[in-house]
Parts: sequence; C-alpha cells; structure tokens
Amino acid sequence: MRILVVEDDINLNRQLADALKESGYVVDQAFDGEEGHYLGDTEPYDAVILDIGLPVMDGISVVEKWRLNGKGMPVLMLTARDRWSDKVSGIDAGADDYVAKPFHVEEVLARVRALIRRAAGHSSSEIICGPVRLDTKASKATVDGVTLKLTSHEFRLLSYLMHHMGQVVSRTELVEHMYDQDFDRDSNTIEVFVGRLRKKLGVDLIETVRGLGYRMQAPSEAR
Repeated sequence: MRILVVEDDINLNRQLADALKESGYVVDQAFDGEEGHYLGDTEPYDAVILDIGLPVMDGISVVEKWRLNGKGMPVLMLTARDRWSDKVSGIDAGADDYVAKPFHVEEVLARVRALIRRAAGHSSSEIICGPVRLDTKASKATVDGVTLKLTSHEFRLLSYLMHHMGQVVSRTELVEHMYDQDFDRDSNTIEVFVGRLRKKLGVDLIETVRGLGYRMQAPSEAR
C-alpha cells in the first residue's frame, strides 16, 4: 500500500512517514501544496494524509483540484483543533476524514487503515481469504493460525491483493503501489515475489490471469 504525506512541518512529516513505513506502507512525501497536488495528480496512492495549512497551495484547494480531476483516493486531512470551520470546509471539498492537531500518530495510522479498508469494501481490520488472514492493525498475516514470515515486499504484495480480492490486478498496478516514486521499477520482479508468496502461503489462492495480471480469491470462488 502506498501513502502520500503532504505536511510542511518537516519533523511532523518525517514522524508520520517513519510510522507509516514501520507499519509496512510505502511512503512519498511532499512539503507544500503545489508539490503535493502534483504527486497526487500523477501518481497512484491508496491514501493521502494532507495538512490544510500548506504553503504555495492550501490543502482545501489541493483536494478540490484532485476531486475535480477525478482523483478518488481517500484523503485524511490534518486540521487545527480550534478551527472547526476548516474541518467542515475540508469535508465539503472532498476529504474523507480529518484529525485535529495535536494528535497521536497511532490515531492517524488507525484512520488511514480504516480509509483504505473502506475504499476496498472491507469493514473489518481483519481480511480473510480461505485459510489466510490479514491483520491490518498488527501488519501481519497468518495461514491456519500460523504467522507467515514475509519480507516487506511480500507483505505489501499480499496486502494489496487481499484488499482487492476477486479483482484482476495488473503487474503495473502492483509495481505502482509497492514502490515509492524514486524506486527503479521493474514489473518483472513482481513475478518473483508472487512465486515466493505462493510458496509461503502453501495454498493455491493467487491466480495468474494470462496477459492481465493476478487475482486472489478463496478456493470456492476460483474460476
């Protein structure tokens, strides 16, 4: 899963990015509204953390432009505690949720997890596919109750496929959501990670859809 953090406070931006990375996310960072708008307009993100009080272009203008351009990724806005009008304006502009400053990073992480789940149609913090369970809160996966030992890339791959169960996901889409903007992307490496993940899962849940990509679904739903 790939997250964009747009916050002009360098220390807070770094704090959020570090916490997200520790939770298994890929993170891109921007420090003003113009840069944040450009990244959100040109790169695919599973969620965005967006401050309202940004230099160059304010957060409300950023999210308004994204929505006008058809960008539908979930947006969590960071607002000042005593500015209730900012919260209303942010939601009206197209933000999905907000957190007031100062906040606990754990709350931001929880809200991001919830936004991503809802966007993918999941209501619980645990996503189940046959014997495989993905605990989005603890950032771990199990098969028949046994915890899987996954690398960061394998976990990101499994997480994305499980969030989009039943859907065909292309190699390009997986690459875009597994690596940050500066990574030297190669879709051929996805095949390697899929192969490793299949072996670790030990069950046939990841289907190769020739010419299109991959689809993960429970055995009873396999085509």
